[in-house]
Amino acid sequence: MATQMAAAAVVPSSIVSTSTTPKITPSTYTSLLLSKAHHRRRLAFNPILKPSPLRLTFLPNKPRSTLPLRRTNATAPQTPQTRCLFTGIVEELGTVKQLGKAPHGGFDMVIAAKTVLEGVNLGDSIAVNGTCLTVTEFDANTFTVGLSPETLRKTSLEELQGGSLVNLERALTPTSRMGGHFVQGHVDSTGIILSKVPEGDSLWIKVKAEKELLKYVVPKGFIAVDGTSLTVVDVNDGEGWFNFMLVAYTQQKVVIPLKEVGQKVNLEADILGKQVERLLSGYISIRSS
Repeated sequence: MATQMAAAAVVPSSIVSTSTTPKITPSTYTSLLLSKAHHRRRLAFNPILKPSPLRLTFLPNKPRSTLPLRRTNATAPQTPQTRCLFTGIVEELGTVKQLGKAPHGGFDMVIAAKTVLEGVNLGDSIAVNGTCLTVTEFDANTFTVGLSPETLRKTSLEELQGGSLVNLERALTPTSRMGGHFVQGHVDSTGIILSKVPEGDSLWIKVKAEKELLKYVVPKGFIAVDGTSLTVVDVNDGEGWFNFMLVAYTQQKVVIPLKEVGQKVNLEADILGKQVERLLSGYISIRSS
């Protein structure tokens, strides 16, 4: 009994409690610390473990859509209509097979070709001597285009006849190479060939143009002559002409060298010059008002 009382006397008074809380002895306290350390070791991450390739992605809650999964024709976006555009790089020379009034009362031209017929469809645009025309009929060797009275008045196509050669180029596609410049196939006016002068194997050609068109023609700039993208060399505003040079290769691929002095050629000025003039005219009118 005395031994038990002596053991109780050495227990620190700080851990003696009169409440119902269990008594904590030094040995119990030590066991508790070891248990916590054990749990910490079990929860520790091993730094040498490789991360799992799996990933969890938490997405915010969204209300379910009531739209159908498959888009119907009614809700499909409309594809914008693409206008024809050319580069002025002639693909081949075609031959006029027939030119005149058609049974339906219009004016048709039938052209024999090969390259431009590859993948052709009704309604496609083909530039004929730089004039954008629509294919109305075709077979394995020829295609037909319609000519309006306005087209005949504004272009040199009225001079064509059976057997005439014409420059042909299909409209651009998204995968076409841009080898020349932007040619719309909208003839501005016609010019007259004033002279043809050879120099070596090249050929100088001088063309008389209207004053209204000549203001868009600049030295070293582009111009489409019968649908051929060419670089202007000189411009004479006083006499109303410009000239350009054709190298030997180009002479074999286009119809211009085959024409005689005094014949007409279709002319289309660079669209960039027209756009700049239009923008500046609007700016000037606003500033002056």
